[in-house]
Amino acid sequence: MTSPEPRAPRERQIGLFLLGIAVVLLVSSVTWFGSDRGGIGIAQVAVGLVVAVAGGLLVRRAQPR
Repeated sequence: MTSPEPRAPRERQIGLFLLGIAVVLLVSSVTWFGSDRGGIGIAQVAVGLVVAVAGGLLVRRAQPR
């Protein structure tokens, strides 16, 4: 079994941080829909999904093979 690259722990931490931000964005977007600002809510969901994909890719990339 080979040891992961030295940068893997940092990539994993950043990926998890991005996933946390994505969760906050997606959960809080409901407030925009409730205040009749659906356009902002849709934009926030889109940004949340992009951030979630980026975070997921970083976490996956940091996993040992």
